[in-house]
Amino acid sequence: MPDTPAIEVRDLRKLYATGTVAVDAVSFTIAPGETFALLGPNGAGKSTTVEILEGYRSRTAGEVRVLGHDPARASRRHNARVGIVLQTSAESPNVTVAEQLRHFATLYPRHRDVDELLDAVGLTEQRNGRISRLSGGQRRRVDVALGIIGRPEVLFLDEPTTGFDPEARRQFWALIRSVQAEGTTVFLTTHYLDEAAHLADRAAVIANGRLLDIAPIDEIGGHEARTPIVRWRDTAGTRHEERTSDPVSFIRSRTEDGFTDLEVIRPSLEDVYLEMVA
Repeated sequence: MPDTPAIEVRDLRKLYATGTVAVDAVSFTIAPGETFALLGPNGAGKSTTVEILEGYRSRTAGEVRVLGHDPARASRRHNARVGIVLQTSAESPNVTVAEQLRHFATLYPRHRDVDELLDAVGLTEQRNGRISRLSGGQRRRVDVALGIIGRPEVLFLDEPTTGFDPEARRQFWALIRSVQAEGTTVFLTTHYLDEAAHLADRAAVIANGRLLDIAPIDEIGGHEARTPIVRWRDTAGTRHEERTSDPVSFIRSRTEDGFTDLEVIRPSLEDVYLEMVA
């Protein structure tokens, strides 16, 4: 794996004229080929961070590098190496889906085959339909197709499956898996924690502009937060709760004491995340 990070952020800070600190001393590094999820509630600083990385928003302080370049001063050649799926779709042109993809394909030296891409995003039947007449979910699929048509080295996905039904989300996950297999670095923001768990290698949780944790996706929150919880009532009806890494052995050790209403809870990513941002 190359030594140069795909994305490097050091002490990033964004202060608005109103005095609001949107991003406060945020630092992280993303390796080439890694999928990284940035998680947080609305207003946490997710979109501001990703817009700075994309070059769409200025920063107040800090260092940012994407593929070794400052996105605020990126060249056309650099931009051709980066794919972007914005949180909101641009105004839909009065062209067909296939026409739009063919036009964007000419902007990249090693673009994907348009017909294969249409099939991958589930828009083959809409290929000759005008984008302005598509549903919201179908337009979102066009956004995703435009983001990956140039075989980017880094792909930014800002809430990519908004408006997708469950089946479409699963198809999208499979598509991103194929993009990952090509060695593409993926930076994902999403409100769907199952999506982050399915796709990401590592994740960071941000709230009020500050990073609360950054770790492999199955270690977010730390060991204690992910440790199973055993809950039960004793013979007197008193409620008890115990965290243990080996709930089976713990339960066996207390069998002679007697208990009722026994349950073992294994905290999910959602459980840990909600506790962190509460």
